[in-house]
Amino acid sequence: MYRDILLAVDMNEDSSWRRALPTAVEYCRAFQSTLHVVTIAPDFSMPFVGQFFPADYARNVADALLATLHSFVRKHVPDDVRVQHIVSEGTVYQEILRVADDIGADLIVMASHRPALKDYLLGPNAARVVRHAACSVLVVRG
Repeated sequence: MYRDILLAVDMNEDSSWRRALPTAVEYCRAFQSTLHVVTIAPDFSMPFVGQFFPADYARNVADALLATLHSFVRKHVPDDVRVQHIVSEGTVYQEILRVADDIGADLIVMASHRPALKDYLLGPNAARVVRHAACSVLVVRG
């Protein structure tokens, strides 16, 4: 039913994956799916913002984030699950939607909010992804 599952994680927020990752792994095992793990770097290419950083700063951040993502996957994703590591740059919800379209995701799995928000709220990124995704979205409560 699901061939390509996209899991969005924030490498700085355990709550973005602590419950969502086991759920995504369970779905991958049930459907022999590929797990595409995406993390989003801030957009340093904006002209105003970019002028304050060295020319190769965004590339260095992306490389470091990819190394961190590989380490994260080795530690938390079982070996029997096929994984693609994806680092993207930009606005979180826009990049999740773009990556989902690019890989042809059948399902997006993500956490509902960051810890600072009330338990009853759906975070702004999750809400936007749910509203605009072309595929199913599974929001895992934190």
